[in-house]
Amino acid sequence: MSEAEVRKVSLFDRIFKPEHIVLENGHTVDRPRSRGPLIAAVTLVVVIICIQITDFNLATLHDRLYQMGVILSQIFRPNFSYASSVWQPLIDTIQMSLLGSFLGCLIALPIAIIASSNIIHNRVILGIVRLVLAVIRSVPTLVIANICALTFGLGTFAGFLAITIFTIGVVAKMLYESIETIDMKPYEALVSFGAAPLASFWSACMPQILPTYLSHCLYCFEMNVRAASILGYVGAGGLGILISERVGWRDYRGLGMVLLALFILVVAIDFFSDWLREKLS
Repeated sequence: MSEAEVRKVSLFDRIFKPEHIVLENGHTVDRPRSRGPLIAAVTLVVVIICIQITDFNLATLHDRLYQMGVILSQIFRPNFSYASSVWQPLIDTIQMSLLGSFLGCLIALPIAIIASSNIIHNRVILGIVRLVLAVIRSVPTLVIANICALTFGLGTFAGFLAITIFTIGVVAKMLYESIETIDMKPYEALVSFGAAPLASFWSACMPQILPTYLSHCLYCFEMNVRAASILGYVGAGGLGILISERVGWRDYRGLGMVLLALFILVVAIDFFSDWLREKLS
């Protein structure tokens, strides 16, 4: 075996020597040992450690399973008389999601252009913009909403700001990755003829990324509707306030009505998004 081949041999193959097999023609070949048993053993050790750290108790799970059934049975029998109290928070949730998604997607477009390595060649600018986007995406929406609620007061305005910030981080990330895969020859041709970079991008690149951009916006809007439903836990308005109240009062039938309204809203948005994506494609 040459020196280069020795270097390519993995640590596993060095510890667990390959099995020598003699073929019918008399030649000998080396068959590497299976990594399956080692992977299974490592996985088992990790699972055992996780069980100990999380204090997982199968007996407690068995004892409390009945109580979960009792709660779910009440949730699946929603109190329809509570529906009149759901409509206004439901409208607030839609407004927060729609306005936050629209503004966030609008701001994300120029940020995504600045974060694209095939448009901006300055490594410092690229690094700063991508770092900011990474920080925004790493912070949960509830934390952002909590900070906005403490800064701007309780209510739907804090939820709107939280959704806007979250949308900027997600859409800009997905969009600049899409921009980096487009054909840059039309853009370079327009720039070489003296056209402004912004005008060149709008004419040559925007038609290529527009369907993807709109698809990202719709996807983020779907996520924001779900996220907006729990922002009320930190005082950001919407259905989250009702969910928190019903859980606190142990009114699981009222909670079932809130969840039913949210389910209908999410399904309607999913159907609308699928229809709109089909038209765009």
